Amino acid sequence: MSYFTDMTWKESIKDIIDILIVSYIIYKVLNMVRGTRAVQLLKGILVLVVIWALSTLLDLYTLKWLMNQMFTFGVLAIFIIFQPELRRGLEQLGRGKFFGRSAESDEEISKLIGEVIKAVNYLARRKIGALIVFERSTGLNEYTESGIPMQSVVSSELLINIFIPNTPLHDGALIMQGNQIAAAACYLPLSENPFISKELGTRHRAAIGISEVADSVSVVVSEETGQISLAINGQIVRDIKEESLISKLYEELRATSPLKDKSSAFWKRKGDNSHG
Repeated sequence: MSYFTDMTWKESIKDIIDILIVSYIIYKVLNMVRGTRAVQLLKGILVLVVIWALSTLLDLYTLKWLMNQMFTFGVLAIFIIFQPELRRGLEQLGRGKFFGRSAESDEEISKLIGEVIKAVNYLARRKIGALIVFERSTGLNEYTESGIPMQSVVSSELLINIFIPNTPLHDGALIMQGNQIAAAACYLPLSENPFISKELGTRHRAAIGISEVADSVSVVVSEETGQISLAINGQIVRDIKEESLISKLYEELRATSPLKDKSSAFWKRKGDNSHG
């Protein structure tokens, strides 16, 4: 108690700043590993820490010795296991993104959307199926790890080539992170919503499914009808017109705030199509 009574106001401010900085770093690290397999590894490490604490508390000599040996070499193992996340964090730090989410400029977003629109229009005219997922606040690394990593600059030609039938990458989803193609041929969770139209196939169900577990935006091209659809917040608008698609993509990809309410005017206007 005397520690607090003896503190000066300068020391109090210094301690508050110290706590805020550490809390922010922990928050950014948790955001960095969210949506990756590292989350499961962190849970495993937490279990080991609990076992070590119990062995110390109950004075279980052999178990405590074993856990101490494990932690001695565990630091090196952590650097090896979390190498992708550490590398990504250092890259973000170098780009200045670690201390604030730097949104792409309007020009970059417009260029990105333009390339995507050109690609999906080409694919739709030829009834070539496609599924493009845009990552937003919720990390999708758990799903990019299931596909083929690319880290490629976006172009309509590349997007078209990826989805051409009988090519190695055409089967599965393409995931965009920022203004790059992160991975192709990715596996996504399928929606189990019983109210979804029976006409919708696996590609559309995957688009809805990923939007149910993350705040992602998905564009789907049907290989049966050539229709273009948009999935957000567990809902899908089928046969969306080009102007509406461009407007909604621009609005969602430009936003840095949390997802808007699911009952927005856009979905109300499209309500008749949302499950059909």
